[in-house]
Amino acid sequence: MSLRFYMDHHVPRAISISLRQRGIDLLTALEDSRERASDESILLRAAELGRIVYTNDEDFLGIAHRWNQAGQPFAGIVFAQQQRSGIGKIIEDLDLIAQVMEAEEMSNRVQFIPL
Repeated sequence: MSLRFYMDHHVPRAISISLRQRGIDLLTALEDSRERASDESILLRAAELGRIVYTNDEDFLGIAHRWNQAGQPFAGIVFAQQQRSGIGKIIEDLDLIAQVMEAEEMSNRVQFIPL
């Protein structure tokens, strides 16, 4: 079973559209009426839904570190610095991660892309 993503509100729409065209299951913060939600509430909501957060917001890295230290579980984060990768490469990497990773492998983990 492929991973399911939760797209942070900073993610370009083109990424979500392209991933859906590839058959990737995703939910955006906007679709979930959380476009103004805090990063922590987005990570918590994604965990409730069993979805991996994709973001380019560095604040999530600090949250993941704090949650790991406190034993607060989350479903996982895929992080990309926008300046380091083009949209095409991000889409390819997210597609690959969705196809080869299991939810258990991503649990409480941050995966950096580009791969």
